[in-house]
Amino acid sequence: MARRDYYEILGVSKEADDSAIKSAYRKLALKYHPDRNPNDKQAEEQFKEASEAYEVLSNAQKRQTYDRFGHQGLGNQGFHGFQDVGDIFSSFGSIFEEFFGFSSGGAGRGKRPRRGADLRYDLSITFQEAVFGVEKEITYARLITCEPCHGTGAKGDAGRVPCKTCGGVGQVRRNQGFFAVAVPCPTCDGEGSTLKDPCTHCKGQGLKREDKVMSVKVPAGVDSGLRLRVTSEGESGGNGGPSGDLYVILDVEESDRYQREEEDLVVHESIGIAQAALGTQLKVETLDGEKVIKIPPGTQHGQRITIRGLGVPHLRGVGRGDFQVVIDVTVPKKLSKEQKELLKKFAAATGENIDDQDSGIFQKMFS
Repeated sequence: MARRDYYEILGVSKEADDSAIKSAYRKLALKYHPDRNPNDKQAEEQFKEASEAYEVLSNAQKRQTYDRFGHQGLGNQGFHGFQDVGDIFSSFGSIFEEFFGFSSGGAGRGKRPRRGADLRYDLSITFQEAVFGVEKEITYARLITCEPCHGTGAKGDAGRVPCKTCGGVGQVRRNQGFFAVAVPCPTCDGEGSTLKDPCTHCKGQGLKREDKVMSVKVPAGVDSGLRLRVTSEGESGGNGGPSGDLYVILDVEESDRYQREEEDLVVHESIGIAQAALGTQLKVETLDGEKVIKIPPGTQHGQRITIRGLGVPHLRGVGRGDFQVVIDVTVPKKLSKEQKELLKKFAAATGENIDDQDSGIFQKMFS
């Protein structure tokens, strides 16, 4: 039998983010959980199917492989069906602890290594810094492991005592329908021990605040909204777990002169009607300094003159975009008597029909 598409199983699109996938799975898992559907084989199969889909789509690497090659591409990375509900709990212990508040057994929650929290820092940079790149020094607050107590929150080796409720195991047993599960001990919150003598440095928290100062290198060619990941610079993990990451979110200030169109820079320059008709040379200020461009005869309003390679560097490639000069042909609002006469002669020479009366069309155009 052909296996169903994982996205179809969860009822999400292929563009769904992690949050949407997680939310969709949670709804299905709650709906088809064996506790709510005792002796219902169909619900059990749907429960297994949803869990398998979530296991793959919640993993970035497996999801990428599945998107490219489907079920066959996963090979040993994916699953080929669960034999029973127990298999699901052994493979998804952390998922069920998060969603339903219980685990499938084993050591207490607090004894397992826990990854530290990720942090966000919003960094504003100028338009020119975004184009050419910059290195910025930032300062942010984070929680790190308290060194005197090594993150235990206790003062010395005798600072903690075994929990009386769970006997130091960190979990208590609870019946969930037709099977029993272990849940974190409510007294010690899964730690297996309680504080007798809290650490005076962190007041028993195991973590302390630190103002971290570091340099962040912003590559050339970035734009607003880009997220830079600095690994292991988030908050410290628990019980020997890894630190989280720091995500630097960029906010690029707008330029009052230049517009950005992907990797191209665009600027508007004004010329007169005679310059547009006869051609001229024009000095243009680029981000790389002043350049002279040639305006060919007959240039039209809105026409673009391109300077190759003076745009924004390609963020994930080599080279740069182009510098585009948009020509704005300006028409004078007021003309002297001599200028009017010259334009009338020009109109006559080109066969243009004009009204030379003061109240006519010609007067309205240049008044």
